[in-house]
Amino acid sequence: MNRLSAHAYLAYGLFGLPLALVALPIYVYVPQFYAERFGLSLSLIGATLLIARVFDAFIDPLLGMWIDHSKSSHGYGRFILLALPLLAGGFLALFHPPQFTQGSALIWFMASLLLVYIGFSLASIAHQSWGAALTQKLNERSSLTASREACGLVGVILAASLTAWLGLSWLSFIFIASLLVSSIVLLKLAPEPVHLPSLNHNWAMMLTPFHTLRFRWLFAVLLVNGIAASIPATLFLFFAKDRLQLPQYAGIFLMLYFAAAACSMPAWVALAKRHGEARIWLLAMLLSAAIFVWAYGLPAGAALPFGLICVLSGLTLGADLALPPALLAAVINQAGHSGQREGSYFGAWSWATKMNLALAAGISLPLLQQLGYVPGVINSNGAHALAVGYALLPCLLKLTAAAILWRAPLRGI
Repeated sequence: MNRLSAHAYLAYGLFGLPLALVALPIYVYVPQFYAERFGLSLSLIGATLLIARVFDAFIDPLLGMWIDHSKSSHGYGRFILLALPLLAGGFLALFHPPQFTQGSALIWFMASLLLVYIGFSLASIAHQSWGAALTQKLNERSSLTASREACGLVGVILAASLTAWLGLSWLSFIFIASLLVSSIVLLKLAPEPVHLPSLNHNWAMMLTPFHTLRFRWLFAVLLVNGIAASIPATLFLFFAKDRLQLPQYAGIFLMLYFAAAACSMPAWVALAKRHGEARIWLLAMLLSAAIFVWAYGLPAGAALPFGLICVLSGLTLGADLALPPALLAAVINQAGHSGQREGSYFGAWSWATKMNLALAAGISLPLLQQLGYVPGVINSNGAHALAVGYALLPCLLKLTAAAILWRAPLRGI
């Protein structure tokens, strides 16, 4: 395959922008939105998110297998097109609900979540598989994933700023517009990979990735590291409002965090090309834990220190976004499955990501409620429980993930 051009990187990566525009609200804003809009309890919201995300997680391997089965005749573009109405309709339903009683609101919440989750999963797996199949060259694979994740970070920053300053109505408009534009660019201008026929098309395809030793190690790292990232994402708005008592700065904190990640990504990619994705990802994990642990001791009103933590930990996020998918592309290539089973690998990968989010919501929110935290009610017990859940637990998990990565046979591939 010819060397990828800057035009090809942009045409492929731009679709990451609307995916991030929808991802931040559905994974960060939705718990607080339904708690305040309809008065739903944290336990009820946590249980609903757990059920919806577990369902979402378990359909991902099926979607991956379906993509692998059909892509040779239809390409990845077909699945992007199928995902568009699900994404757009589900997002609008989720964040623009009618006035309901609590019982009806819960049903609407679950149904709209499932709709947007299915659309997001189908689009994400197809898009990531497309990228992994485009190139397996060391000097291109991290650049390709970085282009996708950089566009995604622009989307996250837009989502945070639009929500903070203009509200969800403008966010919805920008999301729909960017979804249409970027999908046209992707389908018309992005290079298509060569599709090799899959070896077979039975249910065992879903387990193919787990027959590979390197993937099993990488999967374990992803699980632990993903939970470490998902817990702060779930608790961020609560931490900003009731621990720091700075809800008016929540959007600014998110923008600092993701802008720092976007700025750091070229440096992480350059380091990965020189030293390998696994070594540099490990370094980023250790730095992340060393920085983020300081959030535990922050008092109310500590805007400047928390802003600094957001910037510094955001710098390490760039590695978390760009390097693992590139490492997975290398694992797929080493297993001899390039051009054949990217969908199965990224289906399993997406399953792990969704399970991380499901466990983060289903465990952390009810646990905080049991420890005495009530959203909007400021007391010492609740504030301390928030600090432990938001800062200390993720750092412990991050160090555990780093220890697994240290032992994993992933360096040098």
